[in-house]
Amino acid sequence: MIRIDGSINPVSADFIHHSISKARAEKATCLVIYLNTPGGLLESTRNIVHDLLESPLPVVVYVAPGGAHAGSAGVFVTMAAHIAAMAPGTNIGAAHPVGLQAMDTVMSEKATNDAAAFIRSIASQRSRNLEWAEQSVRKSLSITENEALAKKVIDLVATNQQELLGRIDGRSVKTSAGIRVLHTKDAKITTLRMDATERILSLLTDPNIIYITLLLGFYGILFELYNPGAILPGIVGVIALVVAFYAMQALPVNYAGLALIIFAIVLFVLEIKIVSHGMLTIGGIISLLLGSLMLVHADSAWQSVRISLSVIIAAVTVTTLFFLFIIGAGLRAQRAKPATGMEAMMGETGEALDELDPSGNIMVHGEIWKAESVEGQIAQGEKIRVIAVKNFKLIVGHLVA
Repeated sequence: MIRIDGSINPVSADFIHHSISKARAEKATCLVIYLNTPGGLLESTRNIVHDLLESPLPVVVYVAPGGAHAGSAGVFVTMAAHIAAMAPGTNIGAAHPVGLQAMDTVMSEKATNDAAAFIRSIASQRSRNLEWAEQSVRKSLSITENEALAKKVIDLVATNQQELLGRIDGRSVKTSAGIRVLHTKDAKITTLRMDATERILSLLTDPNIIYITLLLGFYGILFELYNPGAILPGIVGVIALVVAFYAMQALPVNYAGLALIIFAIVLFVLEIKIVSHGMLTIGGIISLLLGSLMLVHADSAWQSVRISLSVIIAAVTVTTLFFLFIIGAGLRAQRAKPATGMEAMMGETGEALDELDPSGNIMVHGEIWKAESVEGQIAQGEKIRVIAVKNFKLIVGHLVA
């Protein structure tokens, strides 16, 4: 027995594949998949369906517990099982492919026709309701467990695991290895779980987590560059970026979107250094917003696999404020004139107490300093301006009115 509770992605697809292999190696009578999913990636769904259709081991998909649903990609997975079951209070359907961004009419029709043909082939092979299967794709139909049973979309409704195993005991199912008879009534139940690496990767494949981790990586590295020696931001930034890029392998990332995000950060940095009257900031906001919306391919996933619009808006706002105020304040502080020490004398004005030809004494802020003129002779009493500091001596010039 395994549980898939969340989106269908490469991690869950690999987990199902390995679980089938392990259950077969241990000579299990069947594999029960507890399913609760809003949908997921089309490519991962195809991989799972392929594994179920070609499995020599009977696979039971059980949409449970109460309140669970097999949405979008979950419809394909459920209908591909040798035995499909649902618990009371669950639902199945709404398998229409919806991109993360608006498709044109032709592309939308192509995606819908492809998904419809895919689910018809599954329903036909498993002798399920072909008409409803197609309508779940074309019209996003969704039905309850009792409706699904009445329409022959699933095989049975079971209240719990014990009832499920009792109801399927003695059933014959056709697998890729031939007819198999299930002996489940008194079967020993073994639960297979994802290992630590799979659990972490499963969490990281959430598009929102990847997106936030990516931005945190950029923040950390830039903060370290503008504050050398801080160390911690740099370490966190590099780790976050490496994790983000690794997790991106599990999603259909649009690298044009990634490039726009990087370009947006470059524009924010330039805004701090160059006076553009806000043009660079506006460009950065637009670039970051478009890049965030484009980061995951629109035509490679169902609606459930997307970066939340609220997360994108919050990230764009925080990023803009981060660069304009936090990083900007740091750079302005670095460029600010020193307030104490010898360096604080730079640009100050005073009066020559002696004739500077070229050396003599001057008074600046009520203090007497040794000074040297680099602009020719300066008469006693003439106003001067400090232009440099060298070996505790002020380098001065004429004060231009």
